[in-house]
Amino acid sequence: MKLEDLTLDVEQHVDVQGSLDDVFKDVLNRFGEGCRKPDGESLDLQIEPFAGGRWFRDRGEGIQHLWGHVQTIKAPTLLELSGPMFMSYPAINHVEIKLEPIDDGTRVTLHHRALGLLDPAHKEGVSTGWSTILGAVKDDFSKASCTGSGKAARTRTGNRCR
Repeated sequence: MKLEDLTLDVEQHVDVQGSLDDVFKDVLNRFGEGCRKPDGESLDLQIEPFAGGRWFRDRGEGIQHLWGHVQTIKAPTLLELSGPMFMSYPAINHVEIKLEPIDDGTRVTLHHRALGLLDPAHKEGVSTGWSTILGAVKDDFSKASCTGSGKAARTRTGNRCR
């Protein structure tokens, strides 16, 4: 086996038209209860936003999957998660989400690294999953979503339209 077969290193970013504080709250939502698959189905994720807090999938009826733990939370600029995530085999993951102010909002940068006996399908699909989540964060603050249900969703998570 080659080293590149055992590792994953993905970095993506998105620029969001929202304040640092509001975008951070939305990131927590999108990594928790607001997390959806590309087809819109809920992943039933929960995140406990404190160091050592669990990040897990609760599918009901006693069926749960531990995705990881909050390693670092430094609101509103940093969230780090570590653990097996969606990988039910020998692997460890580290996801770093950094937020930084930019001229017209906030840049959200996600860096996912993994080491283990990685399933090639997971290595391919992870980019789609992260871009879906980051895209949802951006969409939560887009001017087009400031009407109808989009506004209600932002009100629930504390976000505002500009």
